[in-house]
Amino acid sequence: MDVYLIDGTYELFRHFFAVPPSVDVNGQEIGAVRGVLTSVLSMIERGATYIGVATDHVVESFRNDLYHGYKTSEGVPEELLSQFPILEVALAAMGVVVWPMVYYEADDALASAAAKAAKDDRVRQVIICTPDKDLAQCVVGSRIVQLDRRRDIVRDEAGVVAKFGVNPQSIPDYLAVVGDSADGFPGVSGWGVKAAALTFSKYPHLEEIPKDWRQWHPSIRKARVLSESLFNAWNDALLFRTLATLRLDVPVFETVEELRWKGPRPNFEEHCRRMKATDLLRRITSAGSQIS
Repeated sequence: MDVYLIDGTYELFRHFFAVPPSVDVNGQEIGAVRGVLTSVLSMIERGATYIGVATDHVVESFRNDLYHGYKTSEGVPEELLSQFPILEVALAAMGVVVWPMVYYEADDALASAAAKAAKDDRVRQVIICTPDKDLAQCVVGSRIVQLDRRRDIVRDEAGVVAKFGVNPQSIPDYLAVVGDSADGFPGVSGWGVKAAALTFSKYPHLEEIPKDWRQWHPSIRKARVLSESLFNAWNDALLFRTLATLRLDVPVFETVEELRWKGPRPNFEEHCRRMKATDLLRRITSAGSQIS
């Protein structure tokens, strides 16, 4: 079996800015919700059977307590934020397992689910459906891969190395120094993607970088400048790596079998009628009738 793990937050953002506005019978904006539901349904119609979706029920997480500059919901349109709980309830009615995150982030749930699913010998491959660079750290060989559904790009471990220049396990260290504007931490001054890629291809983790720049690999240019910058901001670098490191202890499921799609729940028809999505109801009913 293949397990598909979907970044519901990314999908909701993507559809919010890609599809025309649409309201339900009560005047509530639900255009992005309908877009995500249709997208997940398309995966089911193409044969995806084991599915889990993670969402950020609230944008803030435990990481905001660690670093005051970490991302918040400030500036996110209310029309978008209001659709998160609607999506979560609708997906559950659709029969899809959903993990709405409050203390943790959706990325943590995806990382935890991927690691747990990969331990099951019945699972052929775990596909994490998101282009988010944070999730690259979860990739393992060709067993756990990333799928950018919008561009139809599958990235295995070799693909991560080709894109970032480092192995998946070095991604948190890489992000610690280059920063992540989407998550709100700046990285270390003077470090760019080329320097980071070259450095962490030689020294996989921060602690393995020699403190004496003269001991650095000769291929690393400006070693002295990079060294001074890194070790002068050492505590910040460690903090940023902590922010970039995804948790693997989020409670997600007991067995992979819990992720098997068994068809929509009876109340999904009510959700479709409220959203004025009769075509969605027809398609999901058809897909459900084909389950053996």
